[in-house]
Amino acid sequence: MAGNLVITIGRQCGSGGKLIGQLLAEKMGVKCYDKELLSMAAKHSGLCEELFEKHDERPTSSFLYSLVMDSYSMGYTSSGYSDMPINHKIFLAQFDTIKKLADEASCVMVGRCADYALEDYPNVVSVFISANDSDKLKRLQELYNVDQSKAKDIMIKTDKQRSSYYNYYSNKKWGDPRSYDLCINSSATGPEGAADVILDFAKAKQQWRQR
Repeated sequence: MAGNLVITIGRQCGSGGKLIGQLLAEKMGVKCYDKELLSMAAKHSGLCEELFEKHDERPTSSFLYSLVMDSYSMGYTSSGYSDMPINHKIFLAQFDTIKKLADEASCVMVGRCADYALEDYPNVVSVFISANDSDKLKRLQELYNVDQSKAKDIMIKTDKQRSSYYNYYSNKKWGDPRSYDLCINSSATGPEGAADVILDFAKAKQQWRQR
C-alpha cells in the first residue's frame, strides 16, 4: 500500500457519483474503477463474469438461485468456500480485488463497499455523494431517455438495492454521515466542484495524519 491514496465513492442513484469519480481520477492522474471491478474480480477468482453482473451491488439472492448458479463456480477448492452461497463468493472476490488494486497504486473506486473493504488502510478517503431529487431525476431522464415517472422508479429501486447490499455486507449504514469521511451534495457544487472539494479534503486528511 505504501503511500497510495485511494478515494472510495458511495453514491445515490443519479447524483453523478461515477462522473465525479472519473473527474477525480483525471485530476489525480490515476485510474477510476467502477464496473471494471467486476471483470477483474471474475478473472482473479475464476468465477463467471455474468454472475458478477447479476449480483452487482444487490443484496443476497434466493437460496435456490445460489445452489443452481453454484455449478458455474470454479477456481476455489476449499470445502468451506465450496459450500458458501454464490453471492458471498462474489462479494469476497470483489473484496480481494479491491484490496489488490489499493495495494498496487493510488486510484478511485466507485461503489461495491470499497470503503468497507479498505477500512484498515490509512490512506483511504471515503466519500458519499448525494444530490437534490430534481437534479437526480433530470440526470436519469437524460441518461436512460425515460420520463420522470420511470426515472423515479429507477432511482428508488437502485438506491434500495445499493442500501441493502451495503448494509448487509458492511458494519455500517449506507448514506449515514457517520459511515464516511466526507458527504457532499453535488447539487450544491456541481460535479467539477465536488471533485475539487474531495481533493482538498484528501490533502487536509493526509496533512492531519502526518502531524
